[in-house]
Amino acid sequence: MKQRVVVTGMGVMTSLGSEIDQFWGNLMEGKSGVSHIEAFDVSEYPTQIAAEIKNFNLEDYGIDKKEARRMDRFVQFAAVASLAAVKDAKLEIGTNVDAERVGVMIGSGIGGLGTWEDQHNLLLDRGPKRVSPFFIPMMIANMGSGQVSMLTGAKGPNSTAVTACATGTHSIGDSYKMIQRGDADVMICGGAEATIRPTGLAGFCAMRAMSTRNDAPEKASRPYDIDRDGFVMGEGSGVLILESLEHAQQRGAHIYAEVIGYGMSGDAYHMTDPDPDGAARCMSKALKDAGLEPTDIDYINAHGTSTGIGDKSETSAIKKTFGDHAYKLAVSSTKSMTGHLLGAAGGVEGVIIGLTLQNGIIPPTINLDNQDPECDLDYVPNKARPSDVRIALSNSFGFGGHNATIVMKKYEA
Repeated sequence: MKQRVVVTGMGVMTSLGSEIDQFWGNLMEGKSGVSHIEAFDVSEYPTQIAAEIKNFNLEDYGIDKKEARRMDRFVQFAAVASLAAVKDAKLEIGTNVDAERVGVMIGSGIGGLGTWEDQHNLLLDRGPKRVSPFFIPMMIANMGSGQVSMLTGAKGPNSTAVTACATGTHSIGDSYKMIQRGDADVMICGGAEATIRPTGLAGFCAMRAMSTRNDAPEKASRPYDIDRDGFVMGEGSGVLILESLEHAQQRGAHIYAEVIGYGMSGDAYHMTDPDPDGAARCMSKALKDAGLEPTDIDYINAHGTSTGIGDKSETSAIKKTFGDHAYKLAVSSTKSMTGHLLGAAGGVEGVIIGLTLQNGIIPPTINLDNQDPECDLDYVPNKARPSDVRIALSNSFGFGGHNATIVMKKYEA
């Protein structure tokens, strides 16, 4: 018999806040976390805005300065969000929870880009002997999971997904399956990303994929709007504590929601352009895994990146999957507020659907002032909407044609 899996803890590090209540409050107010980039000189870049986390200092979160210097920024974000989620879940690993039954799966789409840049500059400027011995272990994408296991003492399954913008959702879904199989009782899972760096910004600018609405940063991410002109990069981390229901009940844990389905697929189509068929198959697989009919879904937290082709493609996929019910669904893109956190997006959005189910309020798609006729669903424009959401779905789609969908429902004993 498969284990039931529930969400018992959450942690975030985003431009909209690092405390769950603060983060949720800003989403409910329809606040944008996008601003002008301050980390480096962007005067020569066509895009000069991002959902950047300002004034971040790892020591403020109780992590030793020496340890902080050995972590790339994406790992630092993963550490803060994970420790917050563990605290929220009231997990005392090794005390009230068996450390060997707690696993970690925190993915990153790109990994330690900042460390790569810094060390490459050192190599060019001062030669190979000046490259840090910590260069490789700081840069590699698995180090979010590795460092979180060291910080928390989690000795169970430890792995990392790297599937571009689908990473966070794959991490949650794979963790869900690990608990279902009985490989772990608890998983610390999600995603982390820190790519607001010169090469990261230059690369996406070269693709002409990002908004250049530099004069109004808070208006730049506008999914489904006819005037959208590209996505807005974000950074940070979103982490969930997943736990078998039996284990959670035994220790009297608070339960936010229940994870009931997971789907994944490949487009086999194009390096960067999405294929509606792949996304539709992914959602259908998640519904099948959950034992649901399309009409059972109340809300979709969409991938919704604010790109011309992406928003239309996902809208087509939703129609293909849900038929007439697509027009009865509430669909919103919280990337309109958080920006697109790439490999961390699915982790943050997993937190959001858990909070939506618990609180009975759907976060809006802000900046939706003039809806694209080809995107003709109910995208919850501009204002949060009270709603008795019982079952919610979250989509993430990544370069390379990687697709991931998770399904959660309101917890019922």
